[in-house]
Parts: sequence; C-alpha cells; structure tokens
Amino acid sequence: MAPKAAPKAGQPARSTPQPAEVAGGDQGDELGGDDYDMPVIVKVKPDDQMQLSPEELEKEVPPRVLYPMNPRAPHNTTQFSFKEKVFKIDEQVDQVVMHFSMDGQILLKDSPEAQDQIEIEDKKEQEQVEREVQEAIEEDFDPPENEKEIPVKNPLRNQFNFSERAAQTKNPLLRERAWTTEPPPTTGFRDTVTQWAIYDKYMEDIEASKEKEKDDKDKKKTYDDPDKKKKSDADPTYSEAMKLSIKIMERMVNQNAENEVYHDFKYWEDRSDEFRDGEGTLLPLWRFSSEKAKKKQVTCIKWNPKYNDLCAVGFGSYDFMRQGTGVICCYSLKNTRFPEYVFNTDAGVCCLDWHPNHPAVLAVGLYDGTVLVYDVRARTKKPIYQSTVRTNKHTDPVWEVRWNTDESTGTLNFFSISSDGRVSNWFLRKNKLESEEVMELKLMSSAAGGSGDDDETSLAGLAGGLCFDFSKTRENLFLVGTEEGRIHKCSRAFSGQYLETYEGHSMAVYTVRWNPFHPKIFISCSADWTVKLWDHTNRYPILSFDLAQAIGDVAWAPYAATTFAAITSDGTGGSTSGVVHIYDLSVNRNDHVCEQKVVKRSKLTHVAFSSTEPIIIVGDDRGGVNTLKLSPNLRIGVTRTEDTDPNKTDLDLQIEKMEHLLEMVTETKETS
Repeated sequence: MAPKAAPKAGQPARSTPQPAEVAGGDQGDELGGDDYDMPVIVKVKPDDQMQLSPEELEKEVPPRVLYPMNPRAPHNTTQFSFKEKVFKIDEQVDQVVMHFSMDGQILLKDSPEAQDQIEIEDKKEQEQVEREVQEAIEEDFDPPENEKEIPVKNPLRNQFNFSERAAQTKNPLLRERAWTTEPPPTTGFRDTVTQWAIYDKYMEDIEASKEKEKDDKDKKKTYDDPDKKKKSDADPTYSEAMKLSIKIMERMVNQNAENEVYHDFKYWEDRSDEFRDGEGTLLPLWRFSSEKAKKKQVTCIKWNPKYNDLCAVGFGSYDFMRQGTGVICCYSLKNTRFPEYVFNTDAGVCCLDWHPNHPAVLAVGLYDGTVLVYDVRARTKKPIYQSTVRTNKHTDPVWEVRWNTDESTGTLNFFSISSDGRVSNWFLRKNKLESEEVMELKLMSSAAGGSGDDDETSLAGLAGGLCFDFSKTRENLFLVGTEEGRIHKCSRAFSGQYLETYEGHSMAVYTVRWNPFHPKIFISCSADWTVKLWDHTNRYPILSFDLAQAIGDVAWAPYAATTFAAITSDGTGGSTSGVVHIYDLSVNRNDHVCEQKVVKRSKLTHVAFSSTEPIIIVGDDRGGVNTLKLSPNLRIGVTRTEDTDPNKTDLDLQIEKMEHLLEMVTETKETS
C-alpha cells in the first residue's frame, strides 16, 4: 500500500486515536462533544514499508506504462509511397494478438439496447394480455348446489391416441366398366411396281423439294422474319434489348480495363511542346486487331461521316501471288478489343467508302474487280448489291471507290476506278446494280504535245488507274492517278479527253487528294519516294518532298490547310522503316515537324485523320491498326490575334495561310 502524504504546512494535524484507545468507552467521551460524529481513520502500516521524507512524498512519481510486444509481428515492413515515389519503412507495428474471440448475445442490463429489448418484451406481454381479455367469453350460469349437479367428465380410453368419427373418410366403392367394339372394316390392296412408277414418284419428290427451297429463299429476302420475331419475343435472352445491354456492358468492361489509355486519349497533353520550335510527337494509344484479319494487309481505312468513333478497315493483300479472301472490320473507339461488325468477302478488299448521308451504307471494291454494297444494319452478312459479268464489272482490281454526293439523279450511285483503265459509275436500282462508263484512261506518249503519237499508243491499251479524287467546289472535276506516274485532270462532262496532264512522278501514283480548304491545291504520293504539292492551274509541282522510302499513303489534316501526314511502306532496313511523317508547311516548308516510328519489321500501308478527335490511325501489313494521338504542336488550326479581321471565317483564314505559302514558294523559285 502506498504511503499517505504528510499534512501540508499551516494545517493542524488530525490526531487519530489508536485502536487500544478507542476500545474504552470512558476515554471516548474525553474526545469532546463536538467531534463525536467525525469518521475514525485508522492507518495500517506494513512492516516493510519504506520510510520517505516529506520532500520525497511531495515529489511526483512518473507513471509506469507497460507496452505489449508481439514477438511474431514484423518490425521492418516497407510500403511504397505514391506521393514521394519511394519505399518507406512503416513504423506502426500491430502488437495485438487475438487468442480467443466469440460473438455473444448478452447485453448489459443498463445499456440502451437492453432497455429497448425490455420495453419490446413488456409491450408484447401487455398486448397478449389485452388480446386474451378481448377473446374471453363471459359465462353467466349458477354454480351447482350439491355434488350431484356437478357434471361428470367422460374419461377417454386412450388419452394420447384418438380420432373423431366426423373426421374419418368413407372408403369409395370401386366400379368397373368396359365396352366391346366391332373390328374396323378392312379392304385388300394389290399393285404391281414398275420402273416408270418409281421414276414418276422420284420426280414428284424433287419438284416438291424445289418448291420448298424457293419458298425458303423468298422468306430469307425479307429482313423481318416473323419466326425470328416470335422467338425473340418469347425468349428475352435473344431479344434486341438483351443484345444492346450486352454490348453496353462489354464496352464498360473494356473501358474499365483500359482506363489509363482512355484517360490519356481524353486529357493527356505533351507539355514539352512548349519548349520545341514547332515540332511535336505522337502518343500510341490502341492497336486494333482481329483473329480473322491475321496474316492480311490493311488495304484501306475510312472514318464514318456521322459516327465519329467508328471506322471501317479493309483487309486483303497487295502481293499478286498471295491472294485469298478478304475481311471488312468496323472498329469503334468505345470497344477496342473486338470489331463491331465483320464481313467476309470472296476476294481481297482493296478499297471502301461510307455514304456521306446514309452512314450505314458501305461501298467496297475487291481485287477480282467486283464492287459490293453492304448495309451494316442488316442481319445477314451478305452484300445487298454485287456487280457481275452481266453488269459489266471490272476485270482488274478496283483500287478506289467514292460515293457521289450529288443525288440529283434520284438514286444512290458511286464511282470506281480500276487497273483495267475504266472509271465507272454504279447506280443502285431496285433489284440490281447498273454501271455506266464515265471515262477510259487512254495511254499517252512520253513526248509532251505529240498528238500524232497519242492515237497510235491509245490502240495498244488503257492506262491503269490507281486512285482518284473529286473536287468539293466543282462537281464535275476530278483527278486520276495512274500506274505510269501521270496525274490527269478530268471532267464528267467531257469524257473523251483529259483537261490537263501533270507530269512529275516517275513511278506509280498511289494517292491523290484535293486540299479540304483551298480549291486549287492537291497533293500526291508515289512509289518514287516523293510527295508533291500541286496547283491544278500549273502542270508542274509547287513543292516536292523526298522521304527516301516508298510512300504508301498521304492524307490532309481536317483542321489545317497546310498540314498533312505521309507514311513509308518499306519495312526492311533503314532508319525510316514504318515511320509516320507529319508536315506543317506554315511552320517548316522544307522538312517534317514530326517523324516517329510506329511499327518494327513491318510496312505501313494507309493513314487517316479523325475529323473530330486529335488522333490518326495507321494500318500495317500484319493486320494491325494503330491509333496515335497528336501533340498540341501538330494540330494547330486557325490562330486569331488582335490584328485578325473578326468578319473573316475560319475558311478564309485557312485559304490565306495557303496563299501566303504559295507566294513564298513562288518568290523562292524566282530568286533561285
């Protein structure tokens, strides 16, 4: 027991009688009459108690704390700090060890939970008493006067096993009833089977099967099959609502799995562009691929004009000795794991194009010269229109198709160009596809202006067409690129001859594209390793860029009149294999502003800009489609300053930017 503290100075010490002194009664009266009710304090002092001085008694003793130590708990745990980007030692050690734990149902009597439970039990007991009082029957009878009047209870024979007679069921009576019928009348039949009777019977069966197949074909032509409707209405698993829910769920799972890539796609910007002099970079995002498109080459890419997240990719082969079937995959940015639509073709796909006003209609050109028209909304995977020999289909690969935006004819139609030297116009009639020849690409002599030789060489054959593009400002004007390296300006109003021939390429022209802003400028790329910028009023190129490799494709940017992208298609050796080149002529008209390798040991085949998002997609010869995001320096559109006229539109400013570039190029050529 701890020693008592000594009395403080200035206070009288209370005298406590010893037990021997308190025992006497007379001596207790001597304590005084005023202190008779004071408590008696008895101090018990152990024999081995330490003797402390008053100063030591007044000194505060520091508290002693016992700390539990778990010998099995680790004391060197480290965790990664995402804030400081380093591993740090966790000094907090859990020393608690649970030896035994059990969930109990005992409540403390004075706790609020116990009080609530007692109130509930009392309430139930009170309700039971009130219910019994209400259900009680008032008995009004006189008590018996003697023992004779007391009713005698009838004891049961067996108090634990009895049955009432009223509850016993009656056994039903069994009755049998039978009938005897007369046997049905029978007749005998005899016949002689001959060979012609068997033949006639077989012919009847064959005709019946043909009629059945004809009826089945008529049913397949209708898209809305009543049997399928009944099945979908009866079973919700195969309904359209279930398909839509599964598609949305698949997109949500994919976006959660690739959350970081989608975050970069929406919000990431390369801040290092602020320290670069007009140059930029490309950020790889996704790589679209499909099992059906493996070992096939990407032959064409087109963005949908209405649904900005959907693009159609055609797969085939540019190798003449390795031709096979083709595949069309429609990929969406909302689901990068699997294509939204897949269509198989009998030959390799060479080109495709979405209709600008009907975004579900897709025109396709194949390697065997066939053109197809698909409706992606249709339940069947077969084309709704297909060219045949009767409709005068192309005899060589169809390298490009383009829908006609002028619908004055009343029917949908599109144009196609092929290596057989013909530009055809295809009309979608009610039940078939009809063709009309727009122009035959005649061969020209090497000597310019030799009109006498043109007639002789034109008899030898036609020039193979590889690409074409229609002007957006002039409906009848279009450009054609040929295998000989020449570019011809043609018109649908004058199909007999060329309006102009542009000479500058020495090998096949793969792509020719009008500028989306300036009505006079167009660009072309060729297998002679050059990209050339042209003015359609001048026969010779304005600018030429040598990329030191065969160029597969070139595309204008939809946000700037002076920006375009080109890809090199040679993937064997060299430092420029599989590289995307971005040019901005307003920043640097002599060299690219971005050069970045996209794939290794592979060839890039096509490139396309997105019309709304700051991304481009490039295809390679291994069936992959790569998505790249442009840095801020690569997507500079119109920049307005205080000196800019507010009445001018963005189109006027883009045209002025290109005109300024043309003036600088013209002055440079004159001075040189």
